[in-house]
Amino acid sequence: MAKPLVIVESPAKARTIERFLGQDYTVMASVGHIRDLPDGAEEMPLQYRGTPAARYSVDIENGFTPIYVVKPEKRRTVADLRAAVKAASVIYLATDEDREGEAISWHLREELVPKKTTVHRLVFHEITPEAIAAALAHPRSIDENLVQAQEARRVIDRLYGYEVSPLLWKKVKPRLSAGRVQSPAVRLIVERERARMAFKASGWWDLGATMAAKSGSLNGTLVALGGVKVATGADFDPATGALVSRATPPVLLDQTRAERLAKGLLDQVGVVDAVESKPFRESPKPPFTTSTLQQEANRKLRWTAKDAMKSAQRLYENGWITYMRTDSVVLSEQALTAARALIAADYGRDYLPPRARTYSSSSKNAQEAHEAIRPAGTHFRSIEEARRELDPVDARLYELIWKRTVACQMVDATGKRVAVDVNVPVTIPGAGSPARFRTTGLTIDFPGFRRAYVEGSDDPEAELADQERVLPVVAVGESVRFQRLTPKGHTTQPPARLNDATLVKELEARGIGRPSTWASILDTIIQRSYVFRKGNALVPTFTGFAVTALMEQHLGELVDYELTAHIEEDLDEVAVGKRDRLGVLQQFYLGAAGLRARVSDADSGIDPRVICAVPIGRSGDTDVVVRVGRYGPFLSAGDKTADIPEDIAPDEVTLEWAIQRLEKKAAGPRLLGKDERGAPIYVMDGRFGAYVQQGDSAPPAPAAVEPAPGAKKTGAKAGAKAAKSPTKRGKTDDVARPPRASLLPGMTPDTITLADALNLLKFPRTLTFSGADGPGAIQVFNGRYGPYVKRGVDSRSIPADTSPLTITFAEADTLLALPPSRRGQGVAKAPLKELGLDPKSGATVKVLEGKWGFYVTDGETNANLAKGADLETLTLAEAADLLEARRGIPSKGKRRGAARGGASGARTGGAARARAPSPGTARVVGKGESAVAKKAAAKKPAATKAAGTKAAAKKPAATKPAGTKAAAKKPAATKPAEKKPAATARKRAPSTDDAVERQP
Repeated sequence: MAKPLVIVESPAKARTIERFLGQDYTVMASVGHIRDLPDGAEEMPLQYRGTPAARYSVDIENGFTPIYVVKPEKRRTVADLRAAVKAASVIYLATDEDREGEAISWHLREELVPKKTTVHRLVFHEITPEAIAAALAHPRSIDENLVQAQEARRVIDRLYGYEVSPLLWKKVKPRLSAGRVQSPAVRLIVERERARMAFKASGWWDLGATMAAKSGSLNGTLVALGGVKVATGADFDPATGALVSRATPPVLLDQTRAERLAKGLLDQVGVVDAVESKPFRESPKPPFTTSTLQQEANRKLRWTAKDAMKSAQRLYENGWITYMRTDSVVLSEQALTAARALIAADYGRDYLPPRARTYSSSSKNAQEAHEAIRPAGTHFRSIEEARRELDPVDARLYELIWKRTVACQMVDATGKRVAVDVNVPVTIPGAGSPARFRTTGLTIDFPGFRRAYVEGSDDPEAELADQERVLPVVAVGESVRFQRLTPKGHTTQPPARLNDATLVKELEARGIGRPSTWASILDTIIQRSYVFRKGNALVPTFTGFAVTALMEQHLGELVDYELTAHIEEDLDEVAVGKRDRLGVLQQFYLGAAGLRARVSDADSGIDPRVICAVPIGRSGDTDVVVRVGRYGPFLSAGDKTADIPEDIAPDEVTLEWAIQRLEKKAAGPRLLGKDERGAPIYVMDGRFGAYVQQGDSAPPAPAAVEPAPGAKKTGAKAGAKAAKSPTKRGKTDDVARPPRASLLPGMTPDTITLADALNLLKFPRTLTFSGADGPGAIQVFNGRYGPYVKRGVDSRSIPADTSPLTITFAEADTLLALPPSRRGQGVAKAPLKELGLDPKSGATVKVLEGKWGFYVTDGETNANLAKGADLETLTLAEAADLLEARRGIPSKGKRRGAARGGASGARTGGAARARAPSPGTARVVGKGESAVAKKAAAKKPAATKAAGTKAAAKKPAATKPAGTKAAAKKPAATKPAEKKPAATARKRAPSTDDAVERQP
């Protein structure tokens, strides 16, 4: 009997909905988009090869019509869905309720569903039985305006990336990319680093005091001398670091003056001059949007935006929270009722305001189409339940969302801020008298929402200042004695680098991108090596500097923050039917001010040598610059050059540092001595840090100085290339590189000895078992990320307290017996307990402590123990049951791989069906029209037949492009796949930043 078919994007979402709907429905996942634009000539349909449309996969001349194809990896999914559609009584498209989800539903309908089959669109903002039932009771049709907005965005991003990226390859270096949101994001990070480089640090001192009063002690800070304010950090310009000019300059303390005051005021008696007590009232923050969730997860959990969105995606798909891509702070009536009932029951009526709180968005371009992020359902599942049932990572994020949602509906916190001023006479000549000290306190009279949740801060000092501090009761005129005075020096700090939270905050404030894009943007700019992480901060590379300089100086409008925001506004208007998709695309791409004209004009005016140089300063008459070369950045001053370590931040490349490095490179490597065969041993400095080398380097190739990017190779350089000269900087095809070894942690180029160097050159060391029989040999390596041991494919890092030079076989064998840990987590801890051999795997079952609590493992499978589990009474049988329950469940890494292209990944499609496009609609490629598809069709013609046609075995001509003869009769028809037309065989621009964008 035919059953209704429900199609969603994600397998996890499908499993959850299938659990609610039961056996009466069939639920399947498309695993993201089933169609997308071709990424290269090999995917381009034959009829478009050699045409102007092939360059971008967009037919610009015919209404900017995209050419959709089915990616090979999606053909199986498409075949399964097509078979299910044939057997279904009715089709429900239940993809996510945003523009991308609407487009996925449109592609599913266009590709899979016969015209006479009934198709409904289901929309719900949470995956609960009630929400699913309501959606089934009130289905709607596909919103064509949302589809047009998504398609316009996809075309804009393709045109932007494919026009600008080749310019970057030509003028900077290969394998770079540009993007409508990506490029302004990199510019924001680069601008912050430029400010840090221009910043000049200034010093200032203050004086802290501990004063004894009748009812206790007060800790204060000097705020004035002789009635004149003492300078603090707030008196310095945050952009330049210089003292701000004022009509009455503040007193700037130096170390000498601060120490004289400390000695002169010790044991002096001061008088309380003023006591101020001001009441305050603090209101809770709104519930989470995508932006604020990413920011708070970064502050409180130290997660990246990508990590936060992955966890939120899992919580949504498994029915724990509402839809997680939203910029709305509105809560539904259902949510308000659930939150208020919970507050009354768990916290008491005193914490419940008379009426529900309502919030409105203040961010630029905010859309109120969705509800805020909150726990799903008519009642919120508890944090304890989440800890029992969820992965510990997801449970932490759910706790954050739960607390924020509940707190936003609680009463204000109230309290008092108290300030006490103490004056003390100063007897030091010229110091100014009296000295005025101030101490501040904060008391909470009623915690209100603070009992549930307090928002994190980007400024740790501000967060500390907001904590409760109770002062002893003192009265005006009361005497206090100065028991201790502490001078303290300070240095003004440059503007803080952006991190995940502050970058998302900046992008949101400027209206750049959408909630769904920010996590993918961060991931893209790191993958493209425009940015790297240093702790929690985002640091631009010199490549990021060069690309930003090119864009600012020659394509300024494309990285203009206002223009980027205007494009978002245009797309919003398309989504609600106020603007036409074609008009937006024509305005963006065509005309004198369009993208095509801008890029064409910029090409001839860009000097790669200027663009790829970042000025550092002048040394005499010579400019010192960092140049971005084909194989990385390097220092250049006249005819001197020197490598730059890969992980150095641009603001650390000062003029003094650069000169020292250039001189060191010019002086040559330091000779440590010679080995037993007389070969010289050097200590050298390279891009990846210091290393030792045995023997002399190979002679340099002709014309060793790297030409400017885009310059034509001539003369010696061209001859060297023909003679197999270096293929990479520092590497040759013909000459073997001398043995080299990186320094171990703790070693420095200045302190390393010849003996140390000879020991380093012995790596990898081989350790063998001393007995006749036993485990295989273990090798000890000194790798890029530190020393480690390895047996076969199994490896473990060596802990900091163990030397790789002296580690024994027994120590290495013990390390390899521990469960593996990801890089950055450190070496795994020793097991707390061994329970015996697992009956299924035969391996020893151990109890260990991880980041999220205790767990058992047999080396292959891990299973968490319940919170509060008694380790002493835990038996082997109980542990074996836990491990057996976990077997077969894919790890997070496997789930991510399986879901690639799903709701959290790039959405790509499978084989498209042939259907004549109507005017203004996308052109869909017929099956068998790409070279790859034709080869598959020749082997398995039945797999490519369209719904409603006879078997391909009977009619092989069904797979041929229109107007061609059967492939079986003329196999030469597949030749274009081998001989690529010049117009399409060129290297494609890399995927741009918005390939996985989700639009609410």
